[in-house]
Amino acid sequence: MRIDWSDLALDDLDDIVRYIAKDSLYYARKFADRIFATSDRLKDFPYSGRYAPEAENETIREVIIQSYRIIYRTETDRILVLAVIHGSRDLGSEKKTPWENP
Repeated sequence: MRIDWSDLALDDLDDIVRYIAKDSLYYARKFADRIFATSDRLKDFPYSGRYAPEAENETIREVIIQSYRIIYRTETDRILVLAVIHGSRDLGSEKKTPWENP
């Protein structure tokens, strides 16, 4: 199984890392490393994340890292990371959710 990242997820992560880097480049790098390490573990344990409650779809899952959610979709031969968002963000009020437009 392989891990792929959507453009949206990469943009999300880039925005978060840039924000953290304003205060600390060291912690920004550590955060990015942790996000990538967690997503890489999904290769071996794709169903380790819980169902994303807003999705109402069993293939859409999430893992929590610090205050952030890595939202991903399980597929036959890959994991597609759809978004990296802050846990306080309300996806229920979004016009388009990450799983509708990967």
